Amino acid sequence: MSTPTGFMEYKRQLPADRDPLERVKDWEEFHKHLSEEELRTQGARCMDCGTPYCHTGLDMAGSTYGCPVHNLIPEWNNLVYRGLWKEALDRLHKTNNFPEFTGRVCPAPCEGSCTVGLIGQPVTIKTIEEAIIEKGFEEGWVVPDPPEKRTGKRVAVVGSGPAGLAAAAQLNKAGHSVTVYERADRVGGLLMYGIPSMKLDKKVVERRVELLEAEGIQFITGTEIGKDIPAQQLVDEFDAVVLCGGATKPREFSIEGSDLNGVHYAMDYLNGTIKSFLDSGLEDGQFINAEGKDVIVIGGGDTGSDCVATALRHGCRSVTQFGTHSKAPLERDPVANPWPQFPNVYQLDYAQEEAKAIFGDDPREFSIMTTKFVGDDNGNLKELHTVQIQRIVDETGRKIYQPVPGTERVFPAQMALIAIGFDGPEQTIVEQMGLETDRRSNVKARYGKYVTNVDKVFAAGDMRRGQSLVVWAIHEGREVAREVDKYLMGSSVLV
Repeated sequence: MSTPTGFMEYKRQLPADRDPLERVKDWEEFHKHLSEEELRTQGARCMDCGTPYCHTGLDMAGSTYGCPVHNLIPEWNNLVYRGLWKEALDRLHKTNNFPEFTGRVCPAPCEGSCTVGLIGQPVTIKTIEEAIIEKGFEEGWVVPDPPEKRTGKRVAVVGSGPAGLAAAAQLNKAGHSVTVYERADRVGGLLMYGIPSMKLDKKVVERRVELLEAEGIQFITGTEIGKDIPAQQLVDEFDAVVLCGGATKPREFSIEGSDLNGVHYAMDYLNGTIKSFLDSGLEDGQFINAEGKDVIVIGGGDTGSDCVATALRHGCRSVTQFGTHSKAPLERDPVANPWPQFPNVYQLDYAQEEAKAIFGDDPREFSIMTTKFVGDDNGNLKELHTVQIQRIVDETGRKIYQPVPGTERVFPAQMALIAIGFDGPEQTIVEQMGLETDRRSNVKARYGKYVTNVDKVFAAGDMRRGQSLVVWAIHEGREVAREVDKYLMGSSVLV
């Protein structure tokens, strides 16, 4: 334990964010950092409790309890408090290949399950995690660590998102020769294209990819398996194939007017902006531009918030975010949302904070459903029609949304961005390999958690479990690597 009474003596402290009115003028990360002394004080708040739910990593009833990669949080909190940063980095890397990613973009279910949070504010776990890995890079402790010997086994990994990168890193560590295929022009999957630069600077992704390359992993970009290379070719040429292609098929939103000019899927909007920014600083104009437009974002999740923040940086005239969920309470409901679940409480994400600073109010509309898009005579979107909804239980016991009569509204809009989630993986590889899928079209692991019905083929990440968190993807990548290692060698050296 850092100090027995630290959680009573010290208050939770988070690093300040850059001023919203200033940060919307650029694409730089919006977080600032705590000093080393402040971080050590925050580490002192950790109780080292008898049952540390913070690293349990359970997924129950649609809610995550604790850290999915089972980070040894009380241990590295204590080491930071004692000023033993290198030792803290060693403990952090034992469970997490990429803490620089999770320390930036993970929603921190660990903090929702922190025991200190039962009586007050939880420990600033996520902040300390990022500080440890960045300290490691600053001090030169994070260096390439290639395996001492090779097994002679060759593994193909399809997809270079967090699951693919974690699987590749672990398999390479075990001594296998790993080739990662990525259909985009840059490595990183959603870490590169999907998460905006103000949440995750792409130099952070490139820094890690360079390390993985130096350790012996081969990356092949601009190559789509199932299109540029037949899927069966990988099975024929490699000793094992790991599918980590993600759940990238957008959920359809087919209502009247959805084919109008100005209606776009969120990932097309976000990815185009990111690529244009990386290629030319947006000078090439090869992106969907929200400048001067009234923008409606349909979807209340993280992707929707990223669309809000991106539209603000484009210079939109206004932005509104729709969500079917009701407005969350100010405090945790101890019955419906008990500890150690992640607290479902009202708060402003970075994007909503920015919109409020510019336009004066939270941009979100709650319990609302779009009924149709309406265009002008030229086929361009001009407005959205909506109705308020309420959640009820029907005669079969299902929870459904029901329109509330008399609550119809019209919102002016020249751009609508659909951010309502994904319907599983794209099916090209699935069909070419003859893979079994579950009822949600995810690849089914029939003969083991990550083993598919096709010999030598494994699946992990969102492609197996459906749309999820980056930290779950890293967990799955590490776990599938262990299964592949066992398959190739009879037992596994990976932990």
